[in-house]
Amino acid sequence: MSDRIETDVVIVGAGPVGLFAVFELGLLDIRAHVIDILPKVGGQCAELYPEKPIYDIPGFPMVTGQGLVDNLMAQIEPFHPTFHLSEMVETVESLGTAEAPLFRLRTDAGTEFVTKAIIIAAGGGSFQPKKPPIPGIEGFEGSSVFYAVRQMEPFRHKRILIVGGGDSALDWTVNLAPLAKRLTLLHRRDAFRAAPDTVNKMRALVAAGAMDFHLGQVVKLEGKAPVLEGAVVRRDDGSTFTIACDVLLPFFGLTMKLGPIADWGLNLHENLVPVDTEKFETSVPGIFAIGDINSYPGKLKLILSGFHEGALAAQRVFHYVYPDKRLVFQYTTSSTSLQKKLGVHA
Repeated sequence: MSDRIETDVVIVGAGPVGLFAVFELGLLDIRAHVIDILPKVGGQCAELYPEKPIYDIPGFPMVTGQGLVDNLMAQIEPFHPTFHLSEMVETVESLGTAEAPLFRLRTDAGTEFVTKAIIIAAGGGSFQPKKPPIPGIEGFEGSSVFYAVRQMEPFRHKRILIVGGGDSALDWTVNLAPLAKRLTLLHRRDAFRAAPDTVNKMRALVAAGAMDFHLGQVVKLEGKAPVLEGAVVRRDDGSTFTIACDVLLPFFGLTMKLGPIADWGLNLHENLVPVDTEKFETSVPGIFAIGDINSYPGKLKLILSGFHEGALAAQRVFHYVYPDKRLVFQYTTSSTSLQKKLGVHA
């Protein structure tokens, strides 16, 4: 049985533009649930360049990617959005009419939503893991090979092999080492793209004998799928050795794919979603697209453009959610009712 959730709006994408859409909807008393395939909020900003400075956000001479995400999360806190992370929307079904849209969404985690509007804020699409070119790896996926860690407990008392040298690989190495029967980190070289503090923690675990670290690349998996027994590793000199393991976690980064959005009947143009410039609605009434995923004449792929698009989309969503109410535009600087919603007015 899937979980069924009824809400005003489902936002697909928890990057900066999706987060700001929560704010604009919240000002209008519109409830939102946010779905993202990544295990944390922030989209590209948090996943690809959390410490990289951004210089073109209005009012911030400089802010890091993670800093921007943190500020947006603080800004939307009064509206208590619900996040569904590590989930991807697989199907969208229309239940309503053009005048009164209603949709049913289902995710790959079995969650079902019934909503009056959908806002796609998926950047360039969904992030998909880069899979290593290991023969027969598909037979182990989902049972012994995982590209993300959704829960730690299933890995307790397992022999775990983590492959990679970035933040994800090092973070999970440090977090899973205490749970594992034995944990091994494998990387092509003895240099990492992860936070120095995390690297130091990993090296301390190795020095204490609490885990293993090897150089090389996995070239073959041992065991009868889907049960993994070991991984054959090739060193730079061509020699090979085997690491006994029950679980393989390859963290080779992410790639952008449009994913199931391509099948939603939105009249795609060059893998982008065409929208109008009045309300940023797609060819399907009730479905909106904001941020880098959309396309229209003069489009600029800037975060600030996505913020603008989210504000106008929210105005139109209001009419679908509250068809019998009149929308009165208000400024947060002068509206006491808006300030009460934000918790800044007694």
